[in-house]
Amino acid sequence: MDGGVGQRAGAATANAHIIVLGNEKGGSGKSTTAVHIAVALAHAGKRVAMIDLDSRQKTVARYLENRATFTARRGLTLPMPDHVIIAEGDTAQAELAERLQQASGLDFIVIDTPGRDSPLARAALAAADTLVTPINDSFVDFDLIGQVDPETFKVRRPSFYAELIWDTRRARASTGRTIDWVVLRNRLSTLEARNRKRVGAALEELAKTVGFRIVGGLSERVIFRELFPRGLTLLDRDALEDFSLSHVGARAELRALMTGLALPGFDLDLLAA
Repeated sequence: MDGGVGQRAGAATANAHIIVLGNEKGGSGKSTTAVHIAVALAHAGKRVAMIDLDSRQKTVARYLENRATFTARRGLTLPMPDHVIIAEGDTAQAELAERLQQASGLDFIVIDTPGRDSPLARAALAAADTLVTPINDSFVDFDLIGQVDPETFKVRRPSFYAELIWDTRRARASTGRTIDWVVLRNRLSTLEARNRKRVGAALEELAKTVGFRIVGGLSERVIFRELFPRGLTLLDRDALEDFSLSHVGARAELRALMTGLALPGFDLDLLAA
């Protein structure tokens, strides 16, 4: 999206499906997940753009800049979503609305929000068709969306972020549109099976009350940290060096994630196995 959302798009289509990655806590793998979702859609032949609302960290923008540099240096041709950064400020919400309104010819727009509350982040949530909230598999991250009893680990009540999404979805419903809220269980560990079971049970309980879907996310793997400097994703197999069983496992997780999102018009068969 260098130069603007949709300026390199082809023929106009219906309104783009807007995917927003939202979580007010850092360290959940939100930006890495956002880039992998966008590149997976691009690999499947979809016209995709990204908007990075975290103008301080700029993780998505840096990821895609690394991708452009690496592919140019190696003479590779890889799917490259357009992208733009929108910084907080008096005109930020108006700029976001304008870019979304002018995004003709795109199938999907993936928006990465900062790990904090802000008027701009709330504006993005209000525009979402699919809201993806990655959380680490711990009660520290679970506290973002729900509070549990310290003895029984039963959910006592939704937390502030769940209440914010509830209010946002209710306002959105008044316009005749819905927000599909998906919670990703990122960085699942093979250890601490009892904690994983407790978090899973609490999520299932809260999902019935608040109304989100639970999808498996991406595990804690060193390869994700190694991909960032080159801007690569797990789907860029031809560009990956030393392809290993760890890559195979991680790709299977990504394919399961994309299936779980149930995005309109996305066909998993278009992705290489």
